[in-house]
Amino acid sequence: MNVHAGADNDSIVIEKDVVVPMRDGARLLADVFRPEGDARVPAILNLGPYQKDKPWIPPDTLEEKPNPYMNWETVNPLWWVPRGYAAVRIDGRGSGKSQGQCEPWSLAESVDFYDAIEWAAAQPWCNGNVGLSGISYFAINQWFAANQQPPSLKAIIPWEGFADLYRDALFHGGILNVFMTNWLTAHLMHHTQGRASQLIPNAWATNTMHFWLSNNLDSGAFHGAQAQWDKITVPMFSVGNWTGFGLHLRGNTEAYMRGASKHKKLRMHTGSHVHPFYTEEGRADQLRFLDYWLKGVDNGVMNEPPVKLAIRKGHDEIEWRHENEWPLARTQWTKFYFDLAPAAGAVENSGRLVSAKPKQTSSRTYAASSLGSMGSTSAASSQVMGGSIKPGMGIALETPPLERDVEVTGPLAASFWVSSATEDLDLFLTLRNFDAEGNEVMETGQQGTPVPVAKGWLRVSHRELDPELSLPYRPYHKHRRRLFLKPGEIVKVDVEIWPTSMVFKKGHRIRLDVQPCDGVGSQGYLHYHADYNTGTNTIYAGGERESFLLLPIIPPK
Repeated sequence: MNVHAGADNDSIVIEKDVVVPMRDGARLLADVFRPEGDARVPAILNLGPYQKDKPWIPPDTLEEKPNPYMNWETVNPLWWVPRGYAAVRIDGRGSGKSQGQCEPWSLAESVDFYDAIEWAAAQPWCNGNVGLSGISYFAINQWFAANQQPPSLKAIIPWEGFADLYRDALFHGGILNVFMTNWLTAHLMHHTQGRASQLIPNAWATNTMHFWLSNNLDSGAFHGAQAQWDKITVPMFSVGNWTGFGLHLRGNTEAYMRGASKHKKLRMHTGSHVHPFYTEEGRADQLRFLDYWLKGVDNGVMNEPPVKLAIRKGHDEIEWRHENEWPLARTQWTKFYFDLAPAAGAVENSGRLVSAKPKQTSSRTYAASSLGSMGSTSAASSQVMGGSIKPGMGIALETPPLERDVEVTGPLAASFWVSSATEDLDLFLTLRNFDAEGNEVMETGQQGTPVPVAKGWLRVSHRELDPELSLPYRPYHKHRRRLFLKPGEIVKVDVEIWPTSMVFKKGHRIRLDVQPCDGVGSQGYLHYHADYNTGTNTIYAGGERESFLLLPIIPPK
């Protein structure tokens, strides 16, 4: 134990390597940062595999002042402790200094988290109230801890965290997201080749990779790593990022729509992954919510509109707006129909998004891949398409120049008809914003790279919908079986496009790319296509084949 002079000239007691006992006798190690003195305060917990003692050097552009006690994606104790909180940072089982086997986002980890929450609540320095706030991993496992309903857990702030390991992270529309396999490999190396291996050798021996890849249908194997929305009754402040398509976005909006909590708020921002959490504005949102639920401070936060949205205007310009619900009640759900009829002077494999359904059916055929089938680890990264649809690389559908500004805020979907020369095909949808001069308007993405407006995915053999959970604007796929195609068989597909917000300016064009592999802005979240990238695919539209993009257009208040 030692004492450190912290922010605002308050003193902070720091207890290193505190033992947190688990019900099975395992001992996890934690660092506790708390105010000096006898005051009993609420605790904010973070539990995960990122090693509590691993230094993090924040970017120079971070609004919060860096200090040696900051740790990747966790709350900063030098800011929170002077405001009357204890910050508890725990190495999850099999990570950092905690013995055992690490099983990321498992049922076992959620049970450990339950035990850690109840341990913290019983400490003499704690007032019995525990809250959770953190980014990414430290947001994701909040959902799974909340599934367990620990009695001392009084509030959660999952900040940019997926809620369904299968749908949100591992398999987008049934297609493997290689970000996840790369993430696992990186942390396996940290714990077998890095400093952590000196303390816990062989802690990552469980074959998580095989478990993930072999459970490529939603068979129930990931039940412990999926939010059980009917069990999540704790007050929650769900925070997502519009640019987090591919990992951290869908879970946060699903939480607000489906979580059983009677006390919930939603915030959607934009930009890079870590910066918003550490802004003065972002910390103020967190503090007010936790003060209310963990300290009983009547600050009016729950009387305010529950939804706070960063309305994007293009090129990272935003305007904050408060709303009373999600999706917005005044949404004008608008169909933009696919028109695939040939047009004079049009680029090959281009099409149009039009307001009236074409009377005649037309079709367009494109190569499933012009790159061939690759079995190496380069298969995903080699198949990223450039900024334009080249001949044979899919279909680009575009509106005429817009006659006025058009705000699109909410969930999106596309419904259309397809066939393939083979037994399956992959669909990659990208929503894009082009200005009057034909230049694409991009935003700073979660990974710091430029990204388009929104994305959606579907492997067509996974097209079966769950009728109980599907909504007209948010199809929900079962992923319980594969409905393979017969060559040339025409089937209807409903593709979920992850929620977004964008004001498309007057004179701009809204464009939807339908491609057989990753398109523009996919650098952070690439996909592995196996060998379903041969032959040709065909899209049909018009007449009996109603095909359209459904957009949530928001009229001015």
